[in-house]
Parts: sequence; structure tokens; C-alpha cells
Amino acid sequence: MAKIIVNGETQEVQLPLTLTALMKQNDVQQPEMVSVQVNEDFADRSEWDGIQLKEGDTVDFLYFMGGGTI
Repeated sequence: MAKIIVNGETQEVQLPLTLTALMKQNDVQQPEMVSVQVNEDFADRSEWDGIQLKEGDTVDFLYFMGGGTI
């Protein structure tokens, strides 16, 4: 098992693991509405299937909310 940090929480995961698989494991809802950072770099959506995570990586799922009035 390898340790990575997901949204500030340590998780133990089995490697090899792609970013897409991690999103499924974390039950990310509406992935089309999520931006992802891996080690503080934004991951291009078209590359999610090919990004292999490794021990010590930090992944952040960023959900953007819209709406409201001023």
C-alpha cells in the first residue's frame, strides 16, 4: 500500500493507480465539474487516464460553484 494525500487527508491506495481510478474510488460526483491538481499542478482532463499516481503525491479535487447575486 502507498500513502497519498487527497484533499488534505492521507489515504492508503494500491499502486498502480491512475487519477481516473482514484476519482472513482473517492466517488467523485460530476467529474465534468471538477478540476484536479496533482502536486499543485493542474491536470489536463484529457490526461487523467494516463496520470499514474505515486507514493507521497498530493491530489486536490476542486469543485467550482456558481450562482448567487450581488
